[in-house]
Amino acid sequence: GGGHLMSLFLPFVWVPTVPVKNLTGSSPVNPALAGITGILMSAAGLPVCLTRPPKLVLHPPPVSKSEIQSIPGISHTCRKTTKKQAKKGKTPEEVLKKYLQKVRHPPDEDCTICMERLSAPSGYKGPQPAVKPDLVGKLVKCGHVFHLHCLVAMYNNGNKDGSLQCPTCKTIYGVKTGTQPPGKMEYHIIPHALPGHSDCKTIRIIYNIPPGVQGPEHPNPGKSFTARGFPRHCYLPDSEKGRKVLKLLLVAWDRRLIFAIGTSSTTGESDTVIWNEIHHKTEFGSNLTGHGYPDINYLDNVLAELAAQGITEESLVQEKD
Repeated sequence: GGGHLMSLFLPFVWVPTVPVKNLTGSSPVNPALAGITGILMSAAGLPVCLTRPPKLVLHPPPVSKSEIQSIPGISHTCRKTTKKQAKKGKTPEEVLKKYLQKVRHPPDEDCTICMERLSAPSGYKGPQPAVKPDLVGKLVKCGHVFHLHCLVAMYNNGNKDGSLQCPTCKTIYGVKTGTQPPGKMEYHIIPHALPGHSDCKTIRIIYNIPPGVQGPEHPNPGKSFTARGFPRHCYLPDSEKGRKVLKLLLVAWDRRLIFAIGTSSTTGESDTVIWNEIHHKTEFGSNLTGHGYPDINYLDNVLAELAAQGITEESLVQEKD
């Protein structure tokens, strides 16, 4: 029986009278238990590891109101979005005209939207736009060519916000906006350092989006949507680069690109508020989830994700009305 084995080893185990608190500050391990386990494992030829597994640290130490500071160079500490930032009432044809050149002699290749030849009429089978099905246009910046009919249909299926994204190379025309529901974004400095950024304090962002009813731009207009896990706390180092990321995130917030309504990749729930395509760090003092620190590439990665949504340093100049 196991009992005999234990009694064989017990005489060799030193049991201190005070519990040993390990260095990470987590709960004490019963030293007798640790000793016995170690002896049994080494007797069985198993490696003995005496370090505890790393501990998940989601939140910083408590921060009082008086310790919170506003961020130099950034006005206010809170942004709200309302139901709708007003849409410009232009027809799809008027919007697309700004971004297209007419192509008189279409190249001998497929339109990547409808998969028909550009030299043949558009194969789009939905509601018919008020455009001749054989007209072909070229996007001015990237040079990709499509049936005008197909581009109008694609525009009508999207957010209809006056912007267009090339379906081939993702080049953005106009200002891309999203469908984030109304909510609040708070941001301030707290007096604690992130792992890997011991030389500076931390920017804390708190997002809060209440549940509500989906609008015409959402997957199921008129149906309610849920909002789980709010308020969501996120962290950036209060360094020059961290402040730059915050400024760009504020542009993303104003353009409704931080959250969307869709199906959660973690729970599978539909009609719920989800992160869009800009990653945030929600784990303050560890990196067990992959959404924490240290992560030396994070600021560069998030700058690239912002750029993919059309948000760069130039956007900061444009937003300054």
